[in-house]
Amino acid sequence: MQKKRKVMSLVLTVVGTILLLVGCGNTGNQSNRTDGENTTGKLKIVTTFYPMYDFTKNIVQDKADVAMLIPAGTEPHDFEPSAKMIAQIENADVFIYNSDEMETWVPSALKAIDTKKVTVINASKGIEFIEHDEHDDHAETEEEEHSKEHHHAVDPHVWLDPVLAQIEVKNIQEGLATVDTENAASYQKNAAAYNEKLAALDQEFKEAFKNATNRVFVTQHAAFAYLAKQYELTQISISGLSAETEPSPAKLAELTEYVNKYHVEYIYFENNASSKIAETLANEVGIELAILDPIEGVTQKEQEAGVDYIQVMKNNLEALKKSIY
Repeated sequence: MQKKRKVMSLVLTVVGTILLLVGCGNTGNQSNRTDGENTTGKLKIVTTFYPMYDFTKNIVQDKADVAMLIPAGTEPHDFEPSAKMIAQIENADVFIYNSDEMETWVPSALKAIDTKKVTVINASKGIEFIEHDEHDDHAETEEEEHSKEHHHAVDPHVWLDPVLAQIEVKNIQEGLATVDTENAASYQKNAAAYNEKLAALDQEFKEAFKNATNRVFVTQHAAFAYLAKQYELTQISISGLSAETEPSPAKLAELTEYVNKYHVEYIYFENNASSKIAETLANEVGIELAILDPIEGVTQKEQEAGVDYIQVMKNNLEALKKSIY
């Protein structure tokens, strides 16, 4: 009986040792996160909306796992993250966003996150923002009608300027290099290669517009101020910084007069928003509509078809040539 007990004890000891070794071996394949979701061992990155996702993917390529928080086709200006999405950020190694001016929910969301565990990268760091006067861009509330103060907002659409996009790529690359030193050289190389493509895109815009005499375009969404500034163009918007903002009757009347006076042939609207505001003005003055995409929500289907930031910007260039010549 005593011999059997010794044998049983030895068996249990061997089994326990094997289980311990297996357990130790498995931990080597896990991410440094403890949420149990990342089993690849790669850096786990959460980005907010499409341009941040595409820039990051081009930098990390296959060296990290990149997710996009805001679903494609969702209007990012009015987006509010769910508790599940906040948890997704909490469980990441890195969180990348455009700016407090674009993702206005980020500052309060970060208060619920341990930023000692999650590295936060503000892609627009160091970029000088354009102040946008919204006073004439939207229908006034009763409270605003009694106020003579103008309402200012900062324009967050910096990624639509290929030159500023290069700064964002550099900011993302440098932020990632501090977290993942093992792949820092790869990130730097990839970012440099991608910025060469953005520089070539910038050159295409310069060449297209350098001799243009008509340098004004009318758009529903006031998203292209940075692009206009970079190439010495003038953007006239129907609505404000949000594509869904309703313009005042006075604003529409002013635009109608402008369109007729300067023989504007196209009004641009974005493909992810309602075009009814642009259609109202276009029908009134008898001009055509065209798409100018702020690249805020490239769909999964479009991505699978090879559509990316650079391709959409090339499409925007061709669309602008209808007005800028």
